Amino acid sequence: MSTTPTGSSSTAGSWFSGIVRGRFDKSSTSPKMANNSADFTGTNVGPVNKKKQFQGVLFKYGPKSIQVAFKTGDYKQQAIFVGGLTDGFLATDYLEPLAIALDKEKWSLVQFLLSSSYSGYGLSSLKEDAMELDQLISYFINKEDSEGVVLIGHSTGCQDIVHYMRTNFACSRAVRGAILQAPVSDREYKATLPETAAMIDMASKMISEGRGSELMPREANPDSPITAYRYHSLCAYMGDDDLFSSDLSDDQLKQRLGHMSNTPCQVIFSMGDEYIPEYVDKKALVDRLCRAMGGAEKVEIEYGNHSLSNRVTEAVQAIMDFVKRGPTGWDDPWS
Repeated sequence: MSTTPTGSSSTAGSWFSGIVRGRFDKSSTSPKMANNSADFTGTNVGPVNKKKQFQGVLFKYGPKSIQVAFKTGDYKQQAIFVGGLTDGFLATDYLEPLAIALDKEKWSLVQFLLSSSYSGYGLSSLKEDAMELDQLISYFINKEDSEGVVLIGHSTGCQDIVHYMRTNFACSRAVRGAILQAPVSDREYKATLPETAAMIDMASKMISEGRGSELMPREANPDSPITAYRYHSLCAYMGDDDLFSSDLSDDQLKQRLGHMSNTPCQVIFSMGDEYIPEYVDKKALVDRLCRAMGGAEKVEIEYGNHSLSNRVTEAVQAIMDFVKRGPTGWDDPWS
């Protein structure tokens, strides 16, 4: 692809203007967002009005009814939060102070819904998540003249980011950096549950019979319907979602994560993560993950839980330290 965007708007300077125009039907998206995050009286109160009340713009980024996003601030750079299983809007406690901190640095925070959000994850896949994330970034490129995005993954959202960056979709070149917060193994956690082994066998059998898209029994995943494919992906050794397990070899980790070396990357690891089995050496694991990603930046948060609800200040500080270094400190992906 040419490094000079074609069909740019009259606003100079956005490297992405005109890229991937027409990727999705324009009738399925909303008009250009409002000029700022002010309330309807015109008084700018910033991205957070009061506790758990965000000021911003709600919009559709794709044709599906679930494809809705919420943006605080009206800036040319966006930090996109990618939640984990069962997540949706306001998924973690650090999003509120993060929105305020990003606004001060003239970055927008974007929260969005995928087909896999809330209870939909069992009927979806990393592949579908990646396609919808690409639609969201395409929206910002084509409708907002984006100057680049940073992806912030939480839990299984980390898997989404890793998978998305492997796709080499055109819009993935707009990703200036990636932050993986709580990249943990769904497989190793599920292995601590007594029913998992038998259910993996059932899922494998269903997949071999061409029934991977059919639902598993309710006891396999009481919280949400789940297909044999997604259950196997999350729970089986070397399943598609098995990216961060401590028993993978260095070569296996590099095979699955090595492409992240092409993107500035930060790993925020909770040293008190309740979803990591006690037998796992957390310090050794985060070191291995960072090496596999070609030397990703490591942030260990002592006593931090999975969502960092008990270490909100440290979470925001780590993310902002990373964001403040770019994009001017990062390579221009079009050069």
